[in-house]
Amino acid sequence: MLTFLARRILIMIPTLFIISIVSFFIIQLPPGDFLTSYVANLAQTGEQVDEAQIAALRARYGLDEPFYVQYGKWMSGVMVGDFGRSFAQNRPVSELIWERLWLTVALALVTVVFTWIIAVPMGIYSATHQYSLWDNVFAFIGFMGMSFPSFSLALILLYFSYTWFGTSVGGLFSPEYVDAPWSALKVFDLFTHIWVPVAILAVEGTAGLMREIRANLLDQLEMPYVITARAKGLSEWRLLLKYPVRVAINPMISSLGWMLPGLVSGSVIVSMVMNLPTTGPLLLTALQDQDMYLAGSFVFLLSVLTVIGTLVSDILLAWVDPRIRFKGQES
Repeated sequence: MLTFLARRILIMIPTLFIISIVSFFIIQLPPGDFLTSYVANLAQTGEQVDEAQIAALRARYGLDEPFYVQYGKWMSGVMVGDFGRSFAQNRPVSELIWERLWLTVALALVTVVFTWIIAVPMGIYSATHQYSLWDNVFAFIGFMGMSFPSFSLALILLYFSYTWFGTSVGGLFSPEYVDAPWSALKVFDLFTHIWVPVAILAVEGTAGLMREIRANLLDQLEMPYVITARAKGLSEWRLLLKYPVRVAINPMISSLGWMLPGLVSGSVIVSMVMNLPTTGPLLLTALQDQDMYLAGSFVFLLSVLTVIGTLVSDILLAWVDPRIRFKGQES
């Protein structure tokens, strides 16, 4: 097991290095830069553009230097926790990211746990009661959940909450706690508000995961080892949970690597609709403004989340399915 983990961790190092280069390169693909957009906005409003000031800013931020020089400066700062400075907001990128990133990750983690808690029992029940009434009900719910956009559900929920109850379910805090310092009461207020966006974000994932578990478990229930264990008198629920369910949830565990960054990036529109203080709206603004360091740092951190999620899923798979662990030791 230790050899398996060491190999995975060693693979992460060059992977993260390549990801950092690709992230920085992608942000610079659009023509121009932040100052180009800044000058264009000033021209649209009729303001005079001071070319000397623009040239000074370009030299200050190193925008007139080659790609590898800009990347080297950015990466040398990232290694010590300095992600550069946001051009548009004139604040350190690390401050802008960390004040929103932990809320985004918390929202994503709660959504993943909520999705699994709902989807796994529904998928198991549907597979063990194939073509029953509840199987058909769950199938209908699953198809509706996969075909209904999350932002549409958020809009509908906001409309009915305001129309029927005269209140908004948007945001993660009550008005009096939005700018308040962190305390036990603010954490409790966050806990009471987080369930609405969690439920909205979990609809699509729950529907897809439930259908996936149902299909995988149906295949396993027809395997000879299940029929043999049942013939030996093993109780149905013990047989189900000990063998076929462990195999059926392997795809669910392997999807953890892309589920976390998928929720972080996929919640952009939902965050904008529900006014959530997450990274989604800030990332979109940074891309529109061509705020190089802020957007690049976001893309890099999302990629890091993918790599870390993949490592966690590999560890869980090796723990759940010993065949993976033993195969890794043989190779």
